[in-house]
Amino acid sequence: MKTSSILNTIGNTPLVALKNSSTGNANLFAKLEMFNPTYSIKDRIVSYLIDEAEKQGLLIPGMTLIEATSGNTGAALAMIGAQKKYPVILTTPAKTSPEKIILMKAYGADVRISPASTTKNDSNHYVTAAKTLHQSLPHSFLLDQYNNPANIAAHYRFTGPEIWEQMHGKIDYLIACGSSGGTITGVGRFLKERNPHIKIIMPDPIGSVYYDYFKTGKIHDNHIKPYKLEGAGKDSICQCMDFSIIDDIIQITDENAYHAMTQLVTQEGIFAGGSSGAAFYAACTLANILKKPANIVIIFPDSGLKYLSSLKQ
Repeated sequence: MKTSSILNTIGNTPLVALKNSSTGNANLFAKLEMFNPTYSIKDRIVSYLIDEAEKQGLLIPGMTLIEATSGNTGAALAMIGAQKKYPVILTTPAKTSPEKIILMKAYGADVRISPASTTKNDSNHYVTAAKTLHQSLPHSFLLDQYNNPANIAAHYRFTGPEIWEQMHGKIDYLIACGSSGGTITGVGRFLKERNPHIKIIMPDPIGSVYYDYFKTGKIHDNHIKPYKLEGAGKDSICQCMDFSIIDDIIQITDENAYHAMTQLVTQEGIFAGGSSGAAFYAACTLANILKKPANIVIIFPDSGLKYLSSLKQ
């Protein structure tokens, strides 16, 4: 394929059968989002959010792009910002992998790291820091991926239809992690509109707010605690997370995710990130209890190359 811009290579990622991991009753398929330019699914939403903001006149030349990110959205924003000549400032939590921080900086972004001890109510929390920075910088635009409905729209308009077409509509389960909630909400909403019998399952790390809220409708602050896994879970409820789309949430540990990440490499030759490992773990758990044949689609958001230092520890 010949194209005029790297931005034209975003999306249309492959979907592959996981033949060595499938069982008698479960056929596993993986949507490989590491085939996007910055090796993650976040290229999709950043491209869409920027395009929409430019169309609406909210983003004009010379403005500075600001975002809170666990790394993948930041890399996508830094790359696209460089292509479109927007300065980029990113805030990120201390647990963000060194590889993702290096990548964001390589694209020219100003990366500011929040201390590890900050909580959601702390002024130094990376999400709060981005909002404060936006308020103090008049000629700036905050993407606000966690609450921006365009995040959902990007996946509803593009990722969902791609999966539906690649699977020829033969889907029984979709498994995907949720952080901002945009992916699972957008894709899940599209798929359920095509077939309401499709079940949407979300793995959630122990320490995240989502599992308790989904199960009880309440937030238990004493259950919110740090975990190592990146790109999954949250310490507060994001507006992009639509729980009505989700059929079940499975709690996972960091160990579950990282073990499944390495298992995925040896069984399928796919080097995906930790949240992909979490989704793969949940898919394998589901596959082992199914009583009748089913097709399970798993979204792998990014590449394991972004977490090499985590695997060495």
